[in-house]
Amino acid sequence: EVQFVESGGGLVQAGGSLRLSCAASGFTFDDYGIGWFRQAPGKEREGVSCISRSGGATYYHDSVKGRFTISSDNTKNTVYLQMNNLKPEDTAVYYCAAPVAVVAGQIFVPPTYDDWGQGTQVTVSS
Repeated sequence: EVQFVESGGGLVQAGGSLRLSCAASGFTFDDYGIGWFRQAPGKEREGVSCISRSGGATYYHDSVKGRFTISSDNTKNTVYLQMNNLKPEDTAVYYCAAPVAVVAGQIFVPPTYDDWGQGTQVTVSS
């Protein structure tokens, strides 16, 4: 059974930083790329960033480029999202998921994907 456990969220002021972690079980990072997604209240879930299985390639949504950094530790089956210069519009529940694909500038999971974890809440105050 694939399971993702996200952690590291919290309440920060605009301009602050947080580091999210995602621990995976039943899944090996060596096999697939993994991504971070977020869902704000009243909005659809959107892909934020993803990293290839080798860790050699990364992708970022335009809204977070230059502020967020994704990394992975395949020995720990954990992926991280370092978030700097946070903005109120970054407020959302953040999830990780795999496998992912980047199509037309957006990050997707398979249409029947059903392995979402509980996510971790990030709240940025102005």
